[in-house]
Parts: sequence; C-alpha cells; structure tokens
Amino acid sequence: MRKILVLAAAAVTLLRAEPLTVKHVVVYYEAGRFAGWPANHGAWSWGDEILVGFEAGQFRKTEQGHAIDYSKPAEHVLARSLDGGESWSVERPVGLRPPPGEKIAGVPTPEGGRPLTDCPGGIDFSHPDFALTARMTSIHDGQSRFYYSMDRGRNWQGPFRLPNFGQRGTAARTDYLVNGKHDLTMFLTAAKSNGREGRVICVRTRDGGKTWNFESFVTPEPEGNEYAIMPSSIRLGRDTILTAVRYRKFIDAYRSSDNGKTWAYAGRPAPETGGNPPSLISLRDGRLALTYGYRLKPYGVRARLSTDSGKTWGEELVLRQDGGSWDLGYPRTVQRRDGKLVTVYYFNTSANSERFIGATIWDPGLSQ
Repeated sequence: MRKILVLAAAAVTLLRAEPLTVKHVVVYYEAGRFAGWPANHGAWSWGDEILVGFEAGQFRKTEQGHAIDYSKPAEHVLARSLDGGESWSVERPVGLRPPPGEKIAGVPTPEGGRPLTDCPGGIDFSHPDFALTARMTSIHDGQSRFYYSMDRGRNWQGPFRLPNFGQRGTAARTDYLVNGKHDLTMFLTAAKSNGREGRVICVRTRDGGKTWNFESFVTPEPEGNEYAIMPSSIRLGRDTILTAVRYRKFIDAYRSSDNGKTWAYAGRPAPETGGNPPSLISLRDGRLALTYGYRLKPYGVRARLSTDSGKTWGEELVLRQDGGSWDLGYPRTVQRRDGKLVTVYYFNTSANSERFIGATIWDPGLSQ
C-alpha cells in the first residue's frame, strides 16, 4: 500500500489594500509521485462537498518540462472533501480509467478501462448529483471523450466519443454549461489549421449527449506559435456567456450575447501569467472571481475579482507565492456555503519539489 503523507494546513495573511487571509491545505501528496493539472479534469461542488480530479504519475527531477516520468504508468484520481475543503480523501474510480491503449499526457495508463463508445443519449444534465469530465488523446490533433456521473462522482459512465466537428482534432478539458435536462454546451480546444494547438470552439448537445453540433469558434485562430486553449466559461444571463481563455503569456476573455453562436473580445483580465489556464466562477453576490497559476517569479497562485460582469477587473490578489518552480497551477475554484472560495491546484515548493495537489481557502470579502 502506498504511503500518503498528510501535511498540516497553514494560515497566512498577505498584504494588499485590505489584508487577504488565506489557508493552505494539502489535498494529495504521495512520496515519489507527480500530481498535476486539476483544470484538465474539473471540480464540482454540492454545498460543502467538493470533488476535484487530477492526474498522478511517477515523479522525476528535471530542469526542463514537467516533472513526470513519461515512461511509467499514470492514473486518473479524484479527491473529495465533505467539509468545505478543510480535509480530503482520495478515490480511484475504475470507471474513469482511459480506454485500452490510451495514454494520459503521453504516459502509459493502467489496464482495465472500458472501450470508447458512442453515447446513447438521454443523459439528464439537470440531475442534482450530475458531474461530467472531458478528456483527450492529444493536445494537437486527437480524439476527445467524456464521462458522466449521477452520484457525485462515485460511479462513472463512459468513455463516450466526442466528434471532431470538422476540425483536424480536438483536445477536451472539462468546461461545460448545463442549459436544460438534455441540453448542454461544452467548450473544447480544436487544432489550428496547421495541426498545432489550438483555438477554442463551442459545441452543444440537445439530446442528452447522443448528437453534438458545432456552434462557433470562440476565438480567432492565433498566428505563429501562439495558441488559445483551455477555456473556463460561465453564464451571465439567459443568452450571455463569458469565457476566459489561456494564451501563452496571458488570459483573455470573450463574451457571447446570443448563447454561444457569436463571440466578441472582452478584454485581458490577467495580462501576465507565465502561461496558465483560468478558472472563472460567478459568486453568489454577483461578482466574478478569476484564479490562475503564476509561472513567473515569485511562482504561485493569483486571483482577480470583477464587480461588473467582467467588464473591468480589480487588483491582482496573491493567494500564494512560495512555489519552487514554474511547474504549477492549473486551478479550479468553487464557493462553499459560508461564501469562502476553495481554489485547488498542483504545486511544489523549494523544500518539496515533488508535485502535490494543494488548496487555498480564501475569503473574497464583501461586495462593495
């Protein structure tokens, strides 16, 4: 049995215009392992019950690239909290194993996954315990798939094939909006016309996952080696959607006023990230919160708040700045019952170079 080390939580106050008090918690740490990329898998919450997905593989020390051994098996892992992110337990559902022969980010996976099939449809997306996760074969020109659960992620159905929507390939990470019982909008990254990653597309099913329609390109096709990938989307109104998108060095936003059929540029909420995806959520008081990893020194995790539906953004909030290297971030954020936010990400420190999953619990303050 693997030995999992649970580290103590730490509380610290960071200076800004008004003091921001944060509490850091270790979600998952295992000696000799690399844990990463929660943004790819997704996070879901039901009050103070929080579920987050991530990948776990073998750690390797390296000065270049991700610190994961691509020759050793990796696996899909879930962590669940029943107390608003204060403590966590680890789950390894068999239903989330990739199809036979599949790889996770180029890493071999354990045997036992079900084969990729077409979805029969009829999924009730409005079920109170529904969760969906979307995954990919390749970031450039691969095949995407999805799984779904009706019991808060304890059991999963799938994997089900997603079309390529006339594109050279798609790379799905988890970003979707439930519109109705059998109606769901999903955001994917499609390969650029030259086969490289990528640009964001909007797709939709109206029959519970059996058939999918291409709705629109969310972003223009980036030139050269630039990319527009890894969206995080929220609904602001019946027909209004705001999507934050990762670019190589910053995060841009796009807004649709016709339920995803057309899009307009909506600004640059995070001008400098060093290359990290956004997590965009609506708070219960009407504000928006954007969180992201910061891959420039001092390495860490940061956030911004908006009081006007994303038209403008406040000062950058430093959630933590004790990262040991650039290989961190990929957050997902949820709001718990008491209004505090729980931001989950992968991380490393100078004292502990192995990658672990951490969470920062923080209070966004009161709406002005």
